[in-house]
Amino acid sequence: MKLTRTGAWVAWTLTALAQEGVPKTATVDPSSIRIESRDGLGEVELSPDARTASAKNGVVVHWMGSAVSAQSVTLSQETGEATAEGDVVVEYAAETGERIRWKGQKVRFDFRQKRVEAGSFRFGAGPLFLRGDRLSVTQGGTNQVVLGGEVTTDDAAEPGYKIRAKTLSIDSSRTISAEDALLYVGKVPVMYFPWYVRKADRHPNFFSITPGYRSLYGPYVLGSYHWLSRTNLETVVDLDYRQRRGIGGGPRLSYDLGDLGKGRGGFYFIQDQAPELSSFNGPIDPDRYRFDLRHSITNDSGFEFKGVVRGQSDPMVLRDFFEREFRTDPQPKTFVELSQLNSNWSLDFLAHAQVNEFFRTVERLPDVRLRGLRQQIGVTPIYYESDSSLAYLRYRDALAGGTNYAAFRGDTYHQLVSPHMVGGWLNVSPRLGARATYYGDPEGLNTINSDKERWVANTGVDVGFKASRVWPTFSSAALDMNGARHIAEPQFSYVFVPEPNRTPTELPQFDRELISPKLLPIHFPDYTQIDSVDSQNTVRLGLRNKVQTKREEQVENVLNWSLLSDWRIQQRNDQTQFSDLYSEVDFTPRSWLTLTSETRFNAVTREFRESNHRATWSPTEWFDWSIGHRFLRDDWTLYGAGNNVIFSRFHAKLNENWAVRGVHQFEARDGTLEEQQYQVYRDLRSWTVGLGFRLRENRIGPQDFTVALTISLKAFPRFHLGDDRSNPSMLLGM
Repeated sequence: MKLTRTGAWVAWTLTALAQEGVPKTATVDPSSIRIESRDGLGEVELSPDARTASAKNGVVVHWMGSAVSAQSVTLSQETGEATAEGDVVVEYAAETGERIRWKGQKVRFDFRQKRVEAGSFRFGAGPLFLRGDRLSVTQGGTNQVVLGGEVTTDDAAEPGYKIRAKTLSIDSSRTISAEDALLYVGKVPVMYFPWYVRKADRHPNFFSITPGYRSLYGPYVLGSYHWLSRTNLETVVDLDYRQRRGIGGGPRLSYDLGDLGKGRGGFYFIQDQAPELSSFNGPIDPDRYRFDLRHSITNDSGFEFKGVVRGQSDPMVLRDFFEREFRTDPQPKTFVELSQLNSNWSLDFLAHAQVNEFFRTVERLPDVRLRGLRQQIGVTPIYYESDSSLAYLRYRDALAGGTNYAAFRGDTYHQLVSPHMVGGWLNVSPRLGARATYYGDPEGLNTINSDKERWVANTGVDVGFKASRVWPTFSSAALDMNGARHIAEPQFSYVFVPEPNRTPTELPQFDRELISPKLLPIHFPDYTQIDSVDSQNTVRLGLRNKVQTKREEQVENVLNWSLLSDWRIQQRNDQTQFSDLYSEVDFTPRSWLTLTSETRFNAVTREFRESNHRATWSPTEWFDWSIGHRFLRDDWTLYGAGNNVIFSRFHAKLNENWAVRGVHQFEARDGTLEEQQYQVYRDLRSWTVGLGFRLRENRIGPQDFTVALTISLKAFPRFHLGDDRSNPSMLLGM
């Protein structure tokens, strides 16, 4: 019989079903064999006893999760073996789950044992590439591969370097054993090995070096030695030299203990020869250090443990020597957290201590919290949720002479919610809750010298619905739209909290309401500022609009626009009648163009308090460019000085070997180009070389200029794909 382009089923289980009149759409057993035509010309013949099949003229055989593609294939169901000839490709899953692919002209493959035998062949399972004249592969207990030929990590027809051996052996752990081997660079033999053994993975012991120059450092070399002593333990020793700052370094390690958890730790010390170059206003001790210890445990029972200890000698050591860490977390915390999650509740234990005295901290010694997750009460339409905690809290100010105080606090909150749908389209969720909080005698506060009890209730309702309309025939070449769907989601939330018997000014403030550029939650328990709970009579109005279309058979959002604002029916002294109007827009007129906007508009003064805009243009995989604007109005009462920043980032692949990347940040208020950074990449086939430049204008003090060279083996890169986009400074060693 002749196969169609869509393929045909040749499965002994299916054949039996068809004879009994079962339609071909019946569920197919996973052990069934499926033979497809590659170009519509494939043919297949079954033996009279239906135990073997022969296919020719270009076919693909699928069986037991493996596939064999060839011009002709002879297959035996009894032995599980296939003999394939002509442009053969064998693909199967290894025991590790990795997909393995072999290519050759004549291959014998055992579907059950995953055994491959071939003449001339090629093999690729990056980062390892092989080719040779003969091949025998067994996927058994040892998963041993024995072959004659060449091995390399250079994915090219003519690799830049390779090992050519009489016999090569590769086991399941990717350990290469070569007998009578020669190492070639290009076509030149450079070293002979009677016997060579090497793991085809990142070498267990290797150096990583980044040389460069920075005006704050002088010439520098950042080096580290990596030692993978075990598969679950890696040790790193850092040793850095900065001509103006001195020698620094220390050990790091990361480990994985299986069910006992995983973690990492490290210590770094430098005797800074020029601490005055730091941007800190006060004096800095030249003996500077930082340490970091982390451990976490997670299991299937819902238990989770996290322990973090992070300390440093002064507030600027991360900014001066560990820029990536500083950008991620400028004020590191020390804590121990345990959590047990159940289907109806969660129990949390948190201990938080002040290790770095120069960072303001609320110590929790400890804070134990029991959360009752939303759950239905019997068969009623009412749901119950709760949040209760017991804690001994200590506020530690970072300023010399600041006020420090401590108190015991017990808090419990309970709420009933009844979500239901009215008329089949309107979602209504009324709620009613109550909170009781007890404070022990505070230590260190003269204004509050006795224990306090606070009682507060709340009620409210959430109302919302979703409406949509579809225009299937709508088309727009300008917006790359094929059909259109509009979805509108209005939201209405009302909350009423009568004035509690104790206002926030009468209570010690630990979990206080901090200044935020975003609207804080108005419902409990989402509002977590326990000590700042006050009266509230507010309506939150929101509207989300989506316009969707189909692009390449995928549904995409052309427009996603949300609006949010609060109407305070009865405002407190620290509130205006209307909050700012918040708008967030994502507009994708083409698949390669995205426009985003976030604005915050003050309806009283009729001016924008904050705006963030960005345009990202990616017409090809060879080029992408984004430009944006960040604006924050001066607000000396809340935020202090604002900014008016224009920024851009671009990446261009000039050809197969060269690429460039640039980053700019311009402060329009005083016309200062605050930062400019450039990266030049050179692809050397097996290696990638990056030369980076960065210039910062600090306004106070000299300019900060940096240049650095980074070299990485492509088969085992130092950085992950896209890391340089999210954090360009990493290529400078910062």
